Amino acid sequence: MSKEQVISVNSVNGPPRGTASADGSSAVARAGTHKYLAVRDYLTNLVVRELRVGDAIPSERALTERFGVSRMTVRQAVDALVTEGVLERAQGRGTFVAPQRMDFELRLTTFGEEMARRGMEPTTTVLAAQTVEATTEVATELEIAPGDDVHFLYRVRSADGAPMSIEQVWVPVALVPALFGDGPPASVYEALREHGQAPAWGEQTLEAADASDAEASLLGLGASRAVLRAKRRTFSETGPCMYSHASYRSDRYSVWVPLKAPGPAIVPRGRERGGAAAGAPDRAARATTDHTAVDQATSDQAATDHATDQATTREG
Repeated sequence: MSKEQVISVNSVNGPPRGTASADGSSAVARAGTHKYLAVRDYLTNLVVRELRVGDAIPSERALTERFGVSRMTVRQAVDALVTEGVLERAQGRGTFVAPQRMDFELRLTTFGEEMARRGMEPTTTVLAAQTVEATTEVATELEIAPGDDVHFLYRVRSADGAPMSIEQVWVPVALVPALFGDGPPASVYEALREHGQAPAWGEQTLEAADASDAEASLLGLGASRAVLRAKRRTFSETGPCMYSHASYRSDRYSVWVPLKAPGPAIVPRGRERGGAAAGAPDRAARATTDHTAVDQATSDQAATDHATDQATTREG
């Protein structure tokens, strides 16, 4: 087995927060600032100050022209707000202000940190490292065409020789052609950084499940076959750069959920009395045609609120 210095299995809830000017657009000119942050902050200000639940956001074309960025950058900003529950997509109709939802922040400790806390040594067994054709699921998550070539890495993560988790990872070949040039990388995130695709943020879903026969065998499970399954999309500044599945032993792995006092919510402006119900289909496509700046003090406060909830992607 090949030893690894640090093996990360943390999840990140969204992209790092930025700051916005009065109209949410000046951040694009700030050196070192991700372009999608300016677009996202602008859309956030629209939701807070002008739009109502069910209102359509400006079109991709309008946003690309306003900020001088690519459609991919605009989509990344919109994806972030959809992930946060601020916006929602309606297939064939567009993207709209979503009703408020209650959620909580969820992070996993890194594999290396957890093993160190237990006084154990992390190792990895690579079961497969090859180029395969993307399935429909993988293609959708990586935003490529089904059948496109992807790097596939299948491995078992262990501590002191005892299996702890199983991971499957897919990375577009077109994005990083030489990912397996020197053999399977000990850290996919580090390899992505070395090839100019540094992970910037990610999104992850978790669910409890019973292990399959193959998973039970690889993890050495006995009577208890419960596992924690995770699906994760990792994004670089240009878009999705990695998709992964992981199964963790429920008897050896814990989920850490930090709790904090609630901050100001992103609340759409309420409809006037007698108006249509929020989110009604016949009102959902109403686009705002003139999105002007509100007063500077209010916008600065909104920008400060958004800058407080930052997340960083740990190595995976």
